[in-house]
Order: sequence, then structure tokens, then C-alpha cells
Amino acid sequence: TLGLVPTAYRFQRAQEMIQAGRFAQGLGVRAVITHLGFIPENAYDPGFRELVACVHHIAYTLQGLGIEFWFETGQETPVTMLRLIQAVGLPNLGVNLDPANLILYGKASPVDALDLLGPYVRNIHAKDGLYPTDPMKLGREVKVGEGRVRFPEFVRRLKEVGFTGEFIIEREISGEQQNRDIAATVTYLKRLLAETPS
Repeated sequence: TLGLVPTAYRFQRAQEMIQAGRFAQGLGVRAVITHLGFIPENAYDPGFRELVACVHHIAYTLQGLGIEFWFETGQETPVTMLRLIQAVGLPNLGVNLDPANLILYGKASPVDALDLLGPYVRNIHAKDGLYPTDPMKLGREVKVGEGRVRFPEFVRRLKEVGFTGEFIIEREISGEQQNRDIAATVTYLKRLLAETPS
């Protein structure tokens, strides 16, 4: 039921994305970000072509408002996201790369994903995780630096592809442990960024 892929919700959600773009414009915010959902892997699937048309409509409307339209990684492989971006073909598209999501859904190595998505990455969710061990469930989120993202290599590769956006820390637990993990992630990322050559 996630995102713009399910046809039962697509029209309503497309209207909501456009409404969000108008709201973002009023706030002076640069972009609207969403999960698109489980994008069909097959480029010849009619569902893929329908999704391309929907995303094009939203992105074209947002472009007229001076707003970009970014897609958070998660439910699709990097090549599928790149295929959709290229098929839509508008200049205001970008990627909010959540490296842990690529792992939690078992879709890709975040470092390798940058080979495909690097030019489109606009900001990062600083989050870490472990691959699924039960194929009927997601993998497990863990504190940044303790999962399979390989943050030192990931940060180095981001610099190589010219990334200049924000790192937005996500730690999807609650309570004092969440606060401690976020504070530790700030320190960890500052050290990595300082140590990584530009």
C-alpha cells in the first residue's frame, strides 16, 4: 500500500504530492521527498509505464513551482530507481539516499548504489542496518557504524561523486538510547567527514 505504486491510492496521493509542493513553495523549502513504493523491476511492465506517467505529472507540476521531487531509497533496486528517473526525464528529480533501507530491504550495497545514483543524490539519511535473515521480514536497524553500510567507505565514495548535501540522522527507536545513539552518530560523522579527503 506504500507510495504512488498502488493504483487504488495513486490519484489521491499524486494530488497530495502537488499540494505538498505548494506548501513547500510557501515555506521556501527546496524539495518534496517521498517513497514511491515497490516500483516494478521490469521496464516493460505496464505498471512501470503508468508510474512513470504519474511521476512525470507530479514532477512537471512541481517544476513549475520551483520545487524539486526527490525519492527515498528503500523498496527498489538502485537500477530500478535510475531507470524511473531517466524515463521521467525531468531536471528536478533527485534521490534521498537512505543506505540502511537498501540493506533492510535486501536491495543493494549502499556503496555500490552510488555508482548508479551518485549524480542524483541530494541528501542522506544517516542510518545503519543489517540484511534480512528471515526473507519474510525486513532486516534490523542498528546504530550508525554497527551495521553493513560501511560508513567510512560510504562517506569517501560520497565525496568522490561530489555530494554536498545534508546528512539527516535517523534512529528509529525511542527513549534515552535513541538520544545517546544520535549524539554518538553526530560525533562519528564529524570525525569521518574530517578524516575523508575532499
